[in-house]
Amino acid sequence: MNIHQLDADQVLARLGTTPHGLSRAEAQRRLMEFGPNVIEAARRAPLLWHLLREFLHLFALVLWVAAALAFFAEWRMPGQGMGRLGVAIVCVILLNGLFSFWQEYRAERTLEALRRLLPRRVRVWREGMLEEHPAEELVPGDVIQLAAGDAVPADGRLIAAQGLRLNVAVLTGESLPRAADAGPAQAEALTDSRNVVLAGTTVVAGQGTAVVFATGMRTVFGGIAHLSQAEPDVPSPLLREIARMSRLVALLATVLGIACFLVGRAAGMPFWADFMFAIGIIVANVPEGLLPTVTLSLALATQRMARRRALVRHLPAVEALGAATVIVTDKTGTLTENRMDVAQVFLGDAAHAAATAQPMPPLLVEVAAHCHELAQVREGGTAVLEGDPMEQALVRFAQERGVTPHLPRRAIIPFDSERKRLCTVHATAQGPVLYCKGAPETVLPLCNQRADEGPLRMLDAEAQTRLLQAAAGLAQQGLRVLALAWRPLPPDLPREEWESGLTFLGLVALRDPPRPEVPAAIHTCREAGIRLVMVTGDHPQTALALAREIGLVSSDDARVISGTQLARMTAAELQLALDAPEILFARLGPDQKTRIVQALRRKGHVVAATGDGVNDAPALRAADIGVAMGKSGTDVARAAADIVLLDDNFATIVAAIEEGRAVYHNIRKFLTYILSSNIPEIVPYLAFALFAIPLPLTVMQIGAQIHRQDLHH
Repeated sequence: MNIHQLDADQVLARLGTTPHGLSRAEAQRRLMEFGPNVIEAARRAPLLWHLLREFLHLFALVLWVAAALAFFAEWRMPGQGMGRLGVAIVCVILLNGLFSFWQEYRAERTLEALRRLLPRRVRVWREGMLEEHPAEELVPGDVIQLAAGDAVPADGRLIAAQGLRLNVAVLTGESLPRAADAGPAQAEALTDSRNVVLAGTTVVAGQGTAVVFATGMRTVFGGIAHLSQAEPDVPSPLLREIARMSRLVALLATVLGIACFLVGRAAGMPFWADFMFAIGIIVANVPEGLLPTVTLSLALATQRMARRRALVRHLPAVEALGAATVIVTDKTGTLTENRMDVAQVFLGDAAHAAATAQPMPPLLVEVAAHCHELAQVREGGTAVLEGDPMEQALVRFAQERGVTPHLPRRAIIPFDSERKRLCTVHATAQGPVLYCKGAPETVLPLCNQRADEGPLRMLDAEAQTRLLQAAAGLAQQGLRVLALAWRPLPPDLPREEWESGLTFLGLVALRDPPRPEVPAAIHTCREAGIRLVMVTGDHPQTALALAREIGLVSSDDARVISGTQLARMTAAELQLALDAPEILFARLGPDQKTRIVQALRRKGHVVAATGDGVNDAPALRAADIGVAMGKSGTDVARAAADIVLLDDNFATIVAAIEEGRAVYHNIRKFLTYILSSNIPEIVPYLAFALFAIPLPLTVMQIGAQIHRQDLHH
């Protein structure tokens, strides 16, 4: 059996530990055996190799050959100026290479400042004592303590949990917190198990105790990080085109040189004079001005993008994004704000937008303000509430209506995955009261009356059915629906009867709101001929509802493919499915996002992929251009990306596309001019050799004219 399918005692026995943790000696022995709990960075080439690479790509090699030929010509026939030409070409190569290296080096240093992989300290049981240790020292068998606000430092199996909820978006893309408990799980996949905490996720509510079973690169987090590191780098469209053009230029210059040499021999020119002239023709037709032109165009574009809060790690990424025909975009944190807001409140028989001035029942607002497990912390001298994003949204909703948490809490019945509700008891001037919120299907059966609109009324079975149908309708819009209720607590009421005889107050529907700039950005992309494909770990209904809201989907027959359906598709079936005019993918795993990117590239698209979680990193690496979020993104995602958005603003991608397309058109105009002007400048020599007319231009004059044009443009 898998570790998540065992009970707590079996897990402890299998890992050779106890609820009180390992001994210090055993922990040290295991640390020597398993190594530190760190995510190993991909093995990077030394800085010297990165520098040399700028001087050894194909076009640079063409220029090195041209410079060598120029020096050879100067050696054989000094005084013709070929030596100066060779020096100029070498200077162009060196200056261009150093400039490109400096641009990328600066971007990498900026990324180093963003590194935030795992928590630095963790509470761990050692020899029956709860101690703080560096997260790097965790080993399999350690028993760790988790509470709201903690980042999970390693993969662990829960052995105790109280109202524990986890934000797993960084691994799965799910926007809503996941409830966790300590009981055995029936799920086949480890990532679907409710009794497992995974490295890289965060605790948003509750507390728990877990026994570590995987550390470092053996964790799910580490496995995905390795997957992204193993994915080979994809050359940008610009680099592919420059390599192709380099071969073409080298071939064209060589053919012209040989042709001129043969014509000279036929016209009776001395051998060495003819040979040196052919070398001059070859050197003159190599557009060394192309390298600085491309580099400076890209560098200026990166500076403009930097002012728009986009960090370019590799210069060719600017043009690559401009060439993009498809953007594969994550949902949570990219198209949305990655926070919850109250969208609608259902009262009586109708839903009301939370943003309107519709009066809300005072008790409903009181429950929203007080029924939570948020922890108060101080940031910069200001007290803020941290925890579950849904609970934060409810408190904001109450504060906007003038109610802040002020009633002292006397007791709590925590949320768990079976009850699907939370109850808190507070002291008021009228006596203790119980506030309750949770899934409608678990709260409504506890209610016998309703006060959601007008006077107090009985809540019969028929009314409950209508409310459940209303909740289902809101859920189909991609909203998370909670029922709110309350009751006064008589002093002698037994605790087991607290959650009975409740009064229903209303349904509250929450959502992760889309970024306000996204609809306009999507419209701009469509006008530019760029297709958008949403990929997310969220529920299909949630994904489809958001897609309709932001204008990504407009028809009624948009295709939604889940991860389960995608797993059954062959590569050919996936490529055919991508022909659908409107398509989005939901409940995906990291490898499936990569499959989609690769399928689009096989269809001939230039693919840009966006994301912020470690689950997005393999797709970012597999795409022609990877775009990561800088503020909310993980270090793994940023390391896999070519461009990092420092403000997490999707509209910045559109601005980058505009910059990239401008660079592409400028480079294209430059090449058209240079390559079209080279041939006419050689025609006078051919006329001189064939028809014995005076030579209007010498080789050096031809070369000087060509190189002046190169450098000017």
